[in-house]
Formats: sequence, structure tokens, C-alpha cells
Amino acid sequence: MLAPPMTEVRTAMMIQWWRRMTFLHWRYPAEVVSPLLPAGLTPDAEDGLVWVGMLPFLMDEIRPPWLPALPWLSTFPETNLRTYVRGPDGGAGIYFFSLDAARLPAVVTARAGLNLPYRWSRMTLCTDGDVTVYRGSRRYEPRGAGYRLRVRSGERFPDAELGRIDHFLTTQYRLYTVVAGRLTSVDVWHPPWVLHRARVLDLEQDLTTAAGLPMPQGAPLVHSSPGVRTRIGLPRVIR
Repeated sequence: MLAPPMTEVRTAMMIQWWRRMTFLHWRYPAEVVSPLLPAGLTPDAEDGLVWVGMLPFLMDEIRPPWLPALPWLSTFPETNLRTYVRGPDGGAGIYFFSLDAARLPAVVTARAGLNLPYRWSRMTLCTDGDVTVYRGSRRYEPRGAGYRLRVRSGERFPDAELGRIDHFLTTQYRLYTVVAGRLTSVDVWHPPWVLHRARVLDLEQDLTTAAGLPMPQGAPLVHSSPGVRTRIGLPRVIR
């Protein structure tokens, strides 16, 4: 479990800002996560445990590189549930169990283009001083799924206090998905996160159980960040 080297994305299909990010992470037995992964991916585990993360944030200024951002369409809350994997070539990346978004066009486009498991949800993100409240509830799903999170952000982590796990959980430059039955990777570029201390004030969620995971045990490992600008690369089929 080492943070992968930064990936250069020369040709971007999408440019985005990820703002007001909160990282919540729990550890799960690898044998619990492994059956939920597509063929070709294995959990990036250590001592038989793998991390699962819930990341609520504000998607902002989302656009193709040749078009301007549109005010309503390009800004909306998003929350993803992900884990950390190794591809067939040993490359590190993430795999999404779900991605909740508040804009139906974004959901339809991501599902059609990359087969990412986006869900259309009612979502809000409100900030009052150092406290941010995230809420989400999926639309039109029999099982439903949702969350409510209140988190207080604190001072910036001194670089000397950030360890290997902190970098690993926040520094990932590749996602994996399955498109037309074929394992596919997409590289993502972003500068290093500016990480802050954070504390959960209140949390209710059933995104993990909706994904087929048991409810996490214990308090999560928490980070927050003002955000980063990202470049999303073109998909590449893994042969």
C-alpha cells in the first residue's frame, strides 16, 4: 500500500474542481471487499485489510477542455463510495461502488460513457464557518440509500505529520471501471491535496450496506481539504 506516482494527463476529456472535500475511511477485511470487485481487480490490502472511503464534496466548474463551464449544470454536490485496488498489471487505483450526484445530466453521461455506477440523488452541501453539513438521498430506488454528515474542519496538517496512509488514501491517479464487459482504466491528474484535520460531529449513512458491504465498525479516519483542480484522461481498455 504505497501512494502511486503522479500521472500526467496530456489529453483530458474533462476538467473539474473538487471542492470542500471530506475523506472518511474505514478498514474492511479483504475477503469481504473482494467479491464485489470485477474480474481483474484485487483489493490493495495490508495485513488482510483494505480501506473503503466515503467522500462527499462539491463538484465545480466541470466541463470539457474546449467548452466553458455552465453555471447550474457544472456545479453540484457529489459523494462517492470507493475502495483501493490493484489492476492486472499491478497498477494502483480506485474502484467505485457508487457515486451519488445531484445533476441528472451528469449521471446519465457518466453511466453511458464509462459505465460508472452513478445514482441521481437529492443532495445539499452547506458550510457555516468551519462546519460543513452534507446530505443525500437517492431518488427512485427501491432499496434507497442516503447519508447525513456534519464535520468540523481544523488546522492544516503539517507535512511532517502526514504519513504513508494519509498519502495513500488521498493520492490516487487512476480509476477502474468495466465498459462493454471489458476492464477499463482512466487516469486522473491533480496536484497534491492540502489536507486539514477534521472531526465528525454527526454521521448517519447506509451507502455501505446498499453497496453490499456490512456497516463499518468504529470511527472513521477523517481528512478534509479545500479542494483541487483535476484533469480526467481518456479511457483505456486493459488487455
